[in-house]
Amino acid sequence: MKIRRLNFTVKKYCLLILLLLSGFCTQAQMRTGVAPIGARPLGKNFWHGLTGRDSLGVTRVWVGSLIVPGYAQIYNRDYWKLPILYGGIGGLLYAGYRNNMNYLDTKDDVFERNRNLCYIGAGLLYWGSMLDGLVSYKTPKRYLPQRATIYSTLLPGLGQFNNEHYWKIPIVYLGIAFGVYLIDYNNMQYQRFREAYKIKTADPPVESDNFLATRYSSETLKYYRDSYRRDRDYAWLYLGVFYMLNIIDANVFSHLKEFDISDNLSIHLRPTIMYDDMLAMRNQLPAFGMILNLNFK
Repeated sequence: MKIRRLNFTVKKYCLLILLLLSGFCTQAQMRTGVAPIGARPLGKNFWHGLTGRDSLGVTRVWVGSLIVPGYAQIYNRDYWKLPILYGGIGGLLYAGYRNNMNYLDTKDDVFERNRNLCYIGAGLLYWGSMLDGLVSYKTPKRYLPQRATIYSTLLPGLGQFNNEHYWKIPIVYLGIAFGVYLIDYNNMQYQRFREAYKIKTADPPVESDNFLATRYSSETLKYYRDSYRRDRDYAWLYLGVFYMLNIIDANVFSHLKEFDISDNLSIHLRPTIMYDDMLAMRNQLPAFGMILNLNFK
């Protein structure tokens, strides 16, 4: 039964990858992300990008590495990184598997901790491979909005660093730290009052020296329990909104980097006299008007 379920899960995963790679017919883009090459199915674009027959936008390279670890390294021709990536991920996953088997046999907390560390390490390598693919992606543009957006998606504040808005990075991390603190504090208080409420309303009554249960009534405990739970949920909402604002900021200001807002931009409006050969042939008087000058860098 377990083998059948495993085979079914593998089939579902393979089907999902095929659906993601097939897609609808879209326009492939050059490395700058603006020059269309021609309409092809999405799967062909990914394959042609690997073989060097097409250039892909940075977003598609990131999606490719999200589905298949090492895709960005192949596209960027950084083949020497593949053994490090696959060897590291494979080794850590195997070590995590072995520690998990030992933990199931012995119930030793050391094996459980090592298992978790191995799986976390494999996840960090996978995350690092996507980030490395973005950093190594070659483009003639100094500022690429898609790259800045994905930077801040993978690591908050990195898009601001890419845009050279260094002063925003402390704000990003202070905002995230504040949200994490609110979540932790409200969750801790919620757990305390929930436990006290359970003791207070236990049937039959339970003898306990819980400070909150002995000091407050069940109605008061219920009120504080619900209040802290609500505030914890609001803190999660705040953290999600702040994270999205970090991504939007990186994208918008990367776009604005392409605009010239220097002092060399100016506008001048002055009167003028318009006279040419056509007016002279018709014995007409010169015309009076206004000239609008726009000076760019």
